[in-house]
Amino acid sequence: MYRLVPVTRPTSHRSPRATVRLRLAATGLALAGLLGTVVLDAPTASAATYPSWDEVMAARGQESAKQDQITEIKGIISGLSDKVKAAEAEAKRLGTEFFEAQSDAQDAAEKEQRLRADAEEHAEIAEQSAAQAGQFAAQMARSGGADVTASVITGGEDASDLLYNLGALSKLSEQAERVEAAATADAAVARSLTAQADRASEALDELAAEAERRMQAAQAAADAVQTAYDEQQSNKARLDAQLATLTSGRVRTEAEFAQGEKVRKAAEAKAAREAAARAAAAAAAANTGGGGSGSSGSGAGGSPGSGSGTGWVRPASGYVISPYGYRVHPITGVVTKHDGADLASGCYTPIVAAAAGTVDYAGWYGGYGNYVRISHGGGVQTAYGHIVNGGYRVASGQRVSAGQLIALVGSTGASTGCHTHFEVHLGGATVDPIPFMQARGVAF
Repeated sequence: MYRLVPVTRPTSHRSPRATVRLRLAATGLALAGLLGTVVLDAPTASAATYPSWDEVMAARGQESAKQDQITEIKGIISGLSDKVKAAEAEAKRLGTEFFEAQSDAQDAAEKEQRLRADAEEHAEIAEQSAAQAGQFAAQMARSGGADVTASVITGGEDASDLLYNLGALSKLSEQAERVEAAATADAAVARSLTAQADRASEALDELAAEAERRMQAAQAAADAVQTAYDEQQSNKARLDAQLATLTSGRVRTEAEFAQGEKVRKAAEAKAAREAAARAAAAAAAANTGGGGSGSSGSGAGGSPGSGSGTGWVRPASGYVISPYGYRVHPITGVVTKHDGADLASGCYTPIVAAAAGTVDYAGWYGGYGNYVRISHGGGVQTAYGHIVNGGYRVASGQRVSAGQLIALVGSTGASTGCHTHFEVHLGGATVDPIPFMQARGVAF
């Protein structure tokens, strides 16, 4: 199966503790234009005229007609293949543009979140300093009521008491002034950082809208690939059989072909059911063995589907081979940020949904190759990269449950071998998925 399938981005509020907002900005008109662009790159299915079996059989008795028919069928087969390749190239181009726009939006989201957090920290320090200054003022007031100085001068029994009281009063006053000044400065910094965060939020809105437009374009291209592939698969077998009838001595009738196709499709359907059953059984067994803590059956190299009863499960097998954060890229050799964690999963092994949610994108995504992203609500998303070609098992808009098979492991994109790239997004920015999952009872 060849599935290429969009993203929504979470929203947030402009408050110090808010997560990042993301505005859906793609309009129907823009999407229609993008679809039109994809269609221009690959001819529509209606442009092809397929020979009938009667035409093929009639051409067998006439050499010139037979050669013309052979040339026509070969051209159609080649055209179908070219259409798939052109659609795939367009999908990769637009998927890479989406990845670049989305990366800019993620960077902006992280910047806004840092500014909000810093503003909140300075605001809290300012509040603490203001409270401390108030305590000093109260202490001074308790020492002498409205006229503290007079109280100090008249309260001592001798000169030494007077000097002591004056010194204590001076120090108390100095401390109060320092604390008050610090509170004022921290409050000013908090206001400045909040203003910067507001500006960053406006920039984020624009970048997020652009990422959404790019996503829609990538999705349209992915759908065009699926259309081209479906057309190729539904016609190539018949065309190959017709071509064999013209080029070989044996006559193959339409009835024979139809019967052969029926047997082939039944075998494919059976194999698909058996594969799905095996994946479901493996996930069920892993969930049963997961226990209440999430540590049993879900440690290093654990099975996909291993969970803890929190609604979160392990997305794939294998231990962590490349953690989240900055690293030397294994292909480019450049220090870049790695937005997820890589698991040493075997080729064609299952990738399952880490939690229940809705698929919002499944398509090409730059260096991450074939990629699926799932929204779980509350600004939380998970994503899975390097899926094998033809390995999608879900489509955009599809609801999935925790542990449900969504794809098969591959090595597409900028990858040196089969593995699973796993991401967690919060409020539009990526976070380290390992402690996130461990906090939900899933160990790696």
